[in-house]
Amino acid sequence: MRESVRLAELTTLRVGGPATVAECATTESLVATVRALDAAEIPVLLLAGGSNLLIGDEGFDGVVVAVRTEGVEIGADGVVAEAGANWDTVVAATVAAGLGGLECLSGIPGSAGATPVQNVGAYGVEVERLLRRVRLFDRATGEIRWVAPGELGFGYRTSVLKHRADAMVLAVDYALDPGGSSAPLRYGELAVALGATNGESRPAAEVRAAVLRLRAGKGMVLDPADHDTWSAGSFFTNPVVPEARVREVRAAITAHVGEVTIPTYPAPDGVKFSAGWLIERAGFAKGFPGPSASARLSTKHTLALTNRGGATAADLVSLARTVRDGVAERFGIRMEPEPVTVGVTL
Repeated sequence: MRESVRLAELTTLRVGGPATVAECATTESLVATVRALDAAEIPVLLLAGGSNLLIGDEGFDGVVVAVRTEGVEIGADGVVAEAGANWDTVVAATVAAGLGGLECLSGIPGSAGATPVQNVGAYGVEVERLLRRVRLFDRATGEIRWVAPGELGFGYRTSVLKHRADAMVLAVDYALDPGGSSAPLRYGELAVALGATNGESRPAAEVRAAVLRLRAGKGMVLDPADHDTWSAGSFFTNPVVPEARVREVRAAITAHVGEVTIPTYPAPDGVKFSAGWLIERAGFAKGFPGPSASARLSTKHTLALTNRGGATAADLVSLARTVRDGVAERFGIRMEPEPVTVGVTL
């Protein structure tokens, strides 16, 4: 247990006020700590990689339980990782072991336990396609059990785990390709980078290297010396517009920027628009609002809100509102934040 820890030290956005932090290095200590805090009715904030969190400047009035369980077990056709394991370390280990499937998710910061919560995805792959099971601790009943993906209600960047506090991920189990081939390449930018055709597979190591290059070029691979990576990754999810409103939205875009090719993607509940594209076309350039601001859009990627070294949570919230409201005013689309917010509201 550590008192008065600045949570800015534990998040990739490097903002967040003070709190008491309990570091748990084993699953047993993690479960016991959370059980004890729940029994004492002390508020708990679970934190692992800290890459998808925006914590307020006042901190957290309770105990932050830092998940530091790091076990990774590679099998013949998959991997089991404890919740606190660094996600990219897990991906690298599977590729090195000759297993394919996770390579498109290389370079994503955060922990293995967060991947099913957010239904993490990138370059055409989402974890729900590969997930075999999740080990959960039910804080309400005390039960610990393995849960099948069908119970998790996956959607675009969401699951039933994202909006509830009683189910705590302890471990994840992914089924992978023992032949070492990548997932079929479905993302145009990555396929072009590899000189591949849509749906083709390549050696997982080759795809991982290409993904890391692409992500680094967008400031999406953590680097303490690069303030473009002092972020929570993509701050807004790509908005899904219901079919009934698509024509209206397209007309608003055309009225504002003229006749252009609008990048859209099919979605179960409508049509998905590119959040980064919308932000740029709404007039928010890379580096907005300018070099003197402590919170700015990344100079490499407009979808990331970044801390240039002295930003507060309030600064980032203000920037997020400006961008969100600007897109809504111009195009009639309200974008939703991807990071979990604690002690702040947008």
